[in-house]
Amino acid sequence: MVKTMGFPGRYEQGPGALKQLGRILTDMGRTRPLVVCDDFVARHLWPQVSDALHRHGFKPLHIEFPGECTHAAIAQLSGQASIHSPDTIIALGGGKTIDTVKGLAVNLDVPIIVCPTIASSDAPTSRLIVLYDEDHKVVGVEYLKMNPSAVIVDTHVIAQAPARFFAAGIGDAISKKFEAHQCHFAGGNNSFGTPALHTALMLTNLVFDTLMQYGVSAYQAVCRNEVNDDVERVVEGTVLLSGVGFESGGLSLSHALVRGLTAIPAMASMLHGELVAFGTLVQMAVEGRPVDEIDKVARLLHAVNLPVTFAQLGQDVPLTTVQINTIVEATLSAAYAKNMHPPLDHERLVGGLAKADNIGSRLTNATSCAL
Repeated sequence: MVKTMGFPGRYEQGPGALKQLGRILTDMGRTRPLVVCDDFVARHLWPQVSDALHRHGFKPLHIEFPGECTHAAIAQLSGQASIHSPDTIIALGGGKTIDTVKGLAVNLDVPIIVCPTIASSDAPTSRLIVLYDEDHKVVGVEYLKMNPSAVIVDTHVIAQAPARFFAAGIGDAISKKFEAHQCHFAGGNNSFGTPALHTALMLTNLVFDTLMQYGVSAYQAVCRNEVNDDVERVVEGTVLLSGVGFESGGLSLSHALVRGLTAIPAMASMLHGELVAFGTLVQMAVEGRPVDEIDKVARLLHAVNLPVTFAQLGQDVPLTTVQINTIVEATLSAAYAKNMHPPLDHERLVGGLAKADNIGSRLTNATSCAL
């Protein structure tokens, strides 16, 4: 059987990488770039990006991302962008900006360059477009025709952002080893509709090992707004390796749970990577992994201030039976939930949710007592 992997056309990472934007556009033979960013990013980074474009002879133009990745936002921006007849769209921002610009690129049929300003997810390298409604609830996934033409990751910019976003990237990436391997064992397909090549599975193993070894020290450096080799390693893991690994390896329960958890209003506003972090503990519990193994991952998540309990996800009171059923039913309805071996059912998922929350609660209680 033919197996497929996808990659961005080019990946550049390091302090000051945004200054290379004009050169990369020139290398690509582009002449009419248009940048999309939100108001905050425009105020802080547009002068730098504008200068990088101007120095290479490009006309600096940008339009504003409204704040949520919805069909309505993509349609609105498509109308604004078409006036400028761009031959390249540049996404400058976080995951929702990036996904919205991917939708814009589909509508205008032009290539996309992704310049993430936070390392909160592995959206930059992939074709996937995660769509939400106005209440921040995930409503579907669509796709670019091809992976982004270029991804430019300025680690100086990443390190100046709130550390919560950096931690969310760790949360989003830590699941990929478990998800890709479960997808493989269950006979599931990756986002290209084929089984995974072993290269993709090896990448997800490398992501996990990188985060377990360097995740905490890198997070601590970002808390100080510093860039060092550990930060570079973790960003490479959470953006490039995780992005290629999940798209070409496949997803499973940890990401399916995002659909379920966001069905509960108290948890719907959490960052994607924060939801996936807890989902990783749930998946490990459902797989029947030893408590000690789950606890090691939980300790890493806890050390970088990621949620390991429902309470830390914003659910301050115990979930009702109705709410638990809502989470389970929404999760089981997600396509990724089918990529589990043995097949996932209501009872196993309920048990996994409770076990993960119990492990996280013991950890947080022990930490509180130590303080």
